[in-house]
Amino acid sequence: MNLPLLAYAPHSQNQRVEGYEVPGDEQAGIFTLGTASSNGDMDALITAAYRQIFHEQQMLKSNRQTLLESQLRSGLISIKDFVRGLAISSAFRTWNYEVNNNYRFAELCVQRLLGRNVYSHQETLAWSIVLATKGVEGLVDALMDGEEYISCFGEDTVPYQRRRVLPQRSQGELPFERAPRYTHDHLMTLKALGYDFSADRRIAQGNWIETPDSVRKAAGVVTAGLAIALSLVAIAVVLSWFGWLSI
Repeated sequence: MNLPLLAYAPHSQNQRVEGYEVPGDEQAGIFTLGTASSNGDMDALITAAYRQIFHEQQMLKSNRQTLLESQLRSGLISIKDFVRGLAISSAFRTWNYEVNNNYRFAELCVQRLLGRNVYSHQETLAWSIVLATKGVEGLVDALMDGEEYISCFGEDTVPYQRRRVLPQRSQGELPFERAPRYTHDHLMTLKALGYDFSADRRIAQGNWIETPDSVRKAAGVVTAGLAIALSLVAIAVVLSWFGWLSI
């Protein structure tokens, strides 16, 4: 039985209001398939898609989806298909889903795919229920097949953070690709395991792991034995060259 999406009340985050500000660094670049007229433009478009869907620190060579890139360059898939492929990839799942709870992952998907923050905890709860019942692919499909995604980005526009400039603020919000991936409870879990994230942390001399004397002596004996054996082999090889020794 499929549960209906829990109702939540949208409110203005300034992204649904027509802007009059002069374009600048605070406005995200818009990349569409229609403007990609060269290989360089296509490279920039693909990079923008990775930056939007993956965290800025996750833009690693090992996370590249080369098959999807090839299909996009060949015109076999749309940008929407490419973005969907990135969002359901094992790399995105590993770096974002497996290290977060359902609430935080739902918020990340709304930010990355719809280009805005969640309206409220009620919306977070609504999408986390979709995630719990339909899985990662079900959540991604629900977001990307919705009216909001289609009306804002359609088939051929890379999702972007919409309208970062807010009223009464001189500087826009932190871009989603630079926002922390983890929630506060994940940080507390890491600290409980002994990780120290304080700015003035130091490693005390006593905290270094020292090798026991018996282990160091045994390692020295083994190393010396190997050195002697290799030396004897080298001497035997030299003597065999002159015919003084038969190997």
